[in-house]
Amino acid sequence: MSDTMHELHIPVMPGEVVRYLDCRGGGVYVDATLGDGGHAAAICRRLSPAGRLIGIDWDEAALQRAAARLAEFACRVELVHRSYTELESVLAELDCPRVDGILLDLGVSTLQVMDAARGFSFHREEALDMRMDRRLPLRAADLVNSLPAGELARLIYRFGEERWAGRIASGIVSFREKNGPVQTAGQLVEIIKEAVPAASRRKGGHPARRTFQALRIAVNRELENIASVLPQAARCLLPEGRLCVIAYHSLEDRIVKRFLKEQSRRCNCPPAIPCSCGGEGELELLTAKAVRPAAAEINRNPRSRSARLRAAKFKGVLKEKAGA
Repeated sequence: MSDTMHELHIPVMPGEVVRYLDCRGGGVYVDATLGDGGHAAAICRRLSPAGRLIGIDWDEAALQRAAARLAEFACRVELVHRSYTELESVLAELDCPRVDGILLDLGVSTLQVMDAARGFSFHREEALDMRMDRRLPLRAADLVNSLPAGELARLIYRFGEERWAGRIASGIVSFREKNGPVQTAGQLVEIIKEAVPAASRRKGGHPARRTFQALRIAVNRELENIASVLPQAARCLLPEGRLCVIAYHSLEDRIVKRFLKEQSRRCNCPPAIPCSCGGEGELELLTAKAVRPAAAEINRNPRSRSARLRAAKFKGVLKEKAGA
């Protein structure tokens, strides 16, 4: 991996991440979405030899890039090729069930988008794959070429919030009937352009952006995965431990915001039963509203524009898990 390639992936809000995680020399921190290791490197610079960074990613190529980037910190870094949905299991296997801080940087990385073999980009003629983990069973092409129009429309509308989802889905099915399977990103882009009215194509960015987002989210089960990992992350924090999450679109951020709000409210018990939680949520919000990148960072890294950071602190005491 060349230095130029490393420069292409710039971690978003690294200073804010380190500050909200409250990184301390001897602490144990988890970057559960390691990517190319930019945030992990910023964390490692704050650690002493007694500290520890656990990096988790389901993209084997990303792990290899991160290993090279973090080579100078190798003595305090442990990398794991797993999905963050297995966070509790991974930490238990590492004999480190509770930690001082956890970072979740959601979404797809620049280098994944630029890899023509991955099929994330709507700017190139490449195969429709979109799997962040090559071990996943379904590719974007499988969805595009197997789902009926109604299901495709619902998928594109739900995960892409695409106004023209019905027209796009009908265009895909019509193409399949006339020409056979949609094979490439370029073919799909042309179908979308034909389906979206000209007036809409001239505003709101690339007309294929929302559809490609929807397919990527569906292939990788991103929203389900976020909903799965957040409770695990909260359970894996030590008292005063920090959780920091960066989301890049409203669907992700909505799940994060709702979870943090629910876990930080004064009572977490269901409304129909008497309070048994002591009247206090287990998390304390550290961000009253989402933190956005400064103008200088957006100028330096335009891809950071949509990022929203939220953070919370575990303020409870350790509880034994049921059956432990």
